[in-house]
Amino acid sequence: MPGTVLLLAASPVGRGRLVDAASVLPVLAAVPPSVLSGTDTANVVELADPPEPQAVLTRLRAAAAAPGPLTVYVTGQLQLDRRQRLPHLALARTTAATVRYTALPWQWFREELRLRPAGATTLILDLHADPDTWQSLSAPRPSGPSPLDCGRDNAVYGRIAPPPSRRTVAAPAYMKAVATILRSGRRPPDEELHQRALARMAPEGGDTGLVLTQRGPLPGDPHAAVTAAVRAGRHADADALAARLEQAAGLAHGPVSEEAMHWTEVRADLAMLAGDAARSCRAWLAVATARLAAGQPADAPAVEAAVDRAHHQWGRIGDPARARELGPLLAELRGRVPGRREGALDHVRQQLHRLQTQA
Repeated sequence: MPGTVLLLAASPVGRGRLVDAASVLPVLAAVPPSVLSGTDTANVVELADPPEPQAVLTRLRAAAAAPGPLTVYVTGQLQLDRRQRLPHLALARTTAATVRYTALPWQWFREELRLRPAGATTLILDLHADPDTWQSLSAPRPSGPSPLDCGRDNAVYGRIAPPPSRRTVAAPAYMKAVATILRSGRRPPDEELHQRALARMAPEGGDTGLVLTQRGPLPGDPHAAVTAAVRAGRHADADALAARLEQAAGLAHGPVSEEAMHWTEVRADLAMLAGDAARSCRAWLAVATARLAAGQPADAPAVEAAVDRAHHQWGRIGDPARARELGPLLAELRGRVPGRREGALDHVRQQLHRLQTQA
């Protein structure tokens, strides 16, 4: 099965630029697609200093939908939005005041990659953080996930570098080391590639900063079992397994814990994959309602994502009666959670009015 490669290099234009991210693309482009992917053949998508987050999201979503192995190479800089203090990948038009609207929320990587088969996705990252973001990411934290959450089923290798000295634009030393190793014509195993890239940086005095190492899922991972059932077309079995895991997580951690809510979200995705848009919409509405009831703010990424997915699935319901049933619930939630796209609430109201006049 052919692989897919997404090359993304982004940093702001002008005084806010910390790293010359796009300078690594010619080196990566010289590597054969099969070596970039580690498969016999591969499709490569390249994004150099994209200006709009929605354009990046479209390409990321298309890459995530590809059936074979996916490798995502990301070079750029991280900044926090002022409202939620969440990391974003800065794009060409990003400034400190416009991060929320002109940069790519890092959570979008996790959200778009979460439906992929366990172990089929690798992210290779070379990121520079501005001072505020560096202070946040490098603060002491309990052992556990990487400072950047890319999803539990994905392998992640790379580094987050501290901000360069004032008025200096850094070079993406880690990614250039990766590209140089790959130009030999052979892609070593991910762990070996990562260690060799770090070793190659050392003599040049490159600051590795925070090293990112997250291996793929272990054998026996329940996510892999759910994924295998879906790929075999056994949608009912997949949902039954996810329901048992949801119940177990609820008993162990509480029904609105992140552990339990994770499996509720998985079941919403499974309904979508089974072609049951109404069930998926209802599940996402329940997720959003539960998160809001637990005190999460309306602009929390997980709340926005749940309402956005409910809205998307509602638009795919073929039975007008079921769409009319769920429409008022969605409209009520959209009033509380408008999301990042203008006119979302108006769209629900217009569609609901159309459905009611057809009744």
